[in-house]
Amino acid sequence: MAATDLHALLRSLLVWSPGTTELRPFDPAAAPAAPLPLFTTWFAEAVAAGQPEPHTMSLATTDDEGRADVRIVLLHGADPHGWSFGSHVTSRKGHQLSARPYAALAFYWPVLGRQVRLRGPVTAAPSEESQADLHARSTGALAAALTGRQSGPLSSLEELREESEAAWARARTDPAAPSPTWTLYRLRPQEAEFFQGDPDRRHVRLRYVAEEDGGWRRQLLWP
Repeated sequence: MAATDLHALLRSLLVWSPGTTELRPFDPAAAPAAPLPLFTTWFAEAVAAGQPEPHTMSLATTDDEGRADVRIVLLHGADPHGWSFGSHVTSRKGHQLSARPYAALAFYWPVLGRQVRLRGPVTAAPSEESQADLHARSTGALAAALTGRQSGPLSSLEELREESEAAWARARTDPAAPSPTWTLYRLRPQEAEFFQGDPDRRHVRLRYVAEEDGGWRRQLLWP
């Protein structure tokens, strides 16, 4: 089979192979009343099961004309205030969130056949909190934040190398160096869905919908 035969490659692939995936029972009746405790449990179980990079998530936004965009970002935290991630306010996603402060997140943990989806408004944290979040991360994260102009045109890889080397040097010598455009964003879900795969394709989908009184309404969905 030629490596470039896309259709043959797709037909050869398995979903949730028994050798790599454990599809665990999920009883939605026993799920907590709010999504955050269930997310915390599922995240911890994904880490314990050896899921590579379980903190990566898809972030979907729309531009000012309503056109969708998506990329992978890192989860910085989750608490009653929302699920947080970071970026430059001057980046493409930053501009889109300024124009339309509403987004969706999706986590996929194939080692357990699980997905978590969240939708809701997004707010930007104050500058002091955003900088504190950045400086609590690694030297590499700071160097990346200090490098160039995210999403802007790049003339060459040589320009990137030079800017990156300078940023790494500054991050090492000045770990408190500010990155003024770096912003911590929080998505406060109005909807949260938990998906557990089933070997007989009777997948369990549990959706939480935020109520005006601060509580949550739970609903099962057809797979």
